[in-house]
Amino acid sequence: MLTPELLFALRNLPLAARRAAEGFLAGAHASRRQGAGMEFSQYRPYQPGDDLRRLDWRLAARSDKYFLRESEVDTSLTVNLVLDASASLGHLDDNNLSKLDYARLLLAALAYLAQKQGDAVGLTLLLPTGLRQLPARADTRQLPRLYHALETVAATGTFPDAATLAPLTARRQRALTVCVSDLYEEQGEISRLLARLRATSGEVLLLHLMAGNELNFSYKGSVTFRDLETGQTLQLDADQQRAAYQRQLQAWLRDTAQAARRQGLDYYLLDTSQPLDGALREFLKRRQLMS
Repeated sequence: MLTPELLFALRNLPLAARRAAEGFLAGAHASRRQGAGMEFSQYRPYQPGDDLRRLDWRLAARSDKYFLRESEVDTSLTVNLVLDASASLGHLDDNNLSKLDYARLLLAALAYLAQKQGDAVGLTLLLPTGLRQLPARADTRQLPRLYHALETVAATGTFPDAATLAPLTARRQRALTVCVSDLYEEQGEISRLLARLRATSGEVLLLHLMAGNELNFSYKGSVTFRDLETGQTLQLDADQQRAAYQRQLQAWLRDTAQAARRQGLDYYLLDTSQPLDGALREFLKRRQLMS
């Protein structure tokens, strides 16, 4: 698997997305159902209420029996990608890759996969100044729009307030919503949004970003930490605090995963120092279950 830093080093988001996703496409089979598509599958006897336009009149003329032509069609979904672009995503891992850099690669690869599956895919960037939305489309020009939006977004400010987020959950729509966030929140604002998304779209895959140096606390000696959203600083001895930090982190991660699953969310923790394959596999799994 290509590492995130190697993909990012390509400095070409469309190419990086394709390279990250193409290994999965070989094993991703289109979901099939019986319907009124273009590829003929079989006949079945007419039943009251069936669409008469699908009757095979030539066969009826020959046999005096009424049959419908059934075909196999690819099922498609609406996939809504949602990115928390608040300032905490500017955090850098030891490989000098930020959470936002990783999120760009991940969402671009997911968009590529979705389009290859025939899905309508859209993107919403959660910004403190408002939502930047690209409504879901299945046309060939959608990927360049998404790539441009991801390439130009910056990690800034705090998570948007409820009034700003309201249009995101204003109407119900059956869709697979993929939300990428580091879940940095002050008063449960991200959790409330996820609950509303679950209620309005039906399926939410939550991809929780954590940098490798956050998970492993690889810092050494005296370190000054600065909160990217509040500006507050904290100085400590990393070696002395490592054990206590890791205990508290594991407890928080466990509680976070349990709370998400109680809400009916599909939760998946991502280490931004690792390849994208785990997240892509989770996406394909959820998509196949919905098809």
